[in-house]
Amino acid sequence: MTRVSHIVDCLDPDARSAGLAAAHEAVQRGECVVLPTDTVYGIGVDAFSPQAVSILLAAKGRNRTMPPPVLIGSAAVMDALADEVPEAARRLAEAFWPGALTLILPAQPSLAWDLGETRGTVALRMPADDLALDLLGQVGPMAVSSANRTSLPAATTAAEAEQMLGEAVSVYLDDGERSTTRPSTIVDCTLATPQIVREGAVSPAELQAVVGEVRGPQTDDEG
Repeated sequence: MTRVSHIVDCLDPDARSAGLAAAHEAVQRGECVVLPTDTVYGIGVDAFSPQAVSILLAAKGRNRTMPPPVLIGSAAVMDALADEVPEAARRLAEAFWPGALTLILPAQPSLAWDLGETRGTVALRMPADDLALDLLGQVGPMAVSSANRTSLPAATTAAEAEQMLGEAVSVYLDDGERSTTRPSTIVDCTLATPQIVREGAVSPAELQAVVGEVRGPQTDDEG
């Protein structure tokens, strides 16, 4: 059976409801959907379906050494997915969620998921996007990566995402253009001192204002 993907204009209130329902059904079937976030468009699947995560990585042209982060619809979900959340991570989540900050935390060892070679961690983010939050509220945590083929620019529209990902995605939720290609800032909170892994929309100064010391990205000569 040939999968037919389609773009749903979620700027239309009626189509928005239908699009969310179609995306929900696609995720339950283990298929990929494209959704807007507060940074760029993302390609997402059920975080608890290893097969769906494999499909997502294949669609992007990635392997298991580049596991996707997990988007959540509520900060309260952090404790269900992460183990022994450090106080610094809680303060950062309180300050910047929903928003463009991804926190790397120890994963709950009891969870039955396989996001790739995560080394026992999970990268969590709560996006500041109403449509994304509505979808996450319906389907639960989603493994989400930028909606593009690896090495190509991140998509700022659903149409750009479709040009790159085509029928690998079942439903494209179109909520207009996203004005920034600046990604979320990623902070590793598994260390004694939080460390920036990727610089992005939240600046080091903003992070330091909340938790004090934050290490910058590791350079090659640091080992």
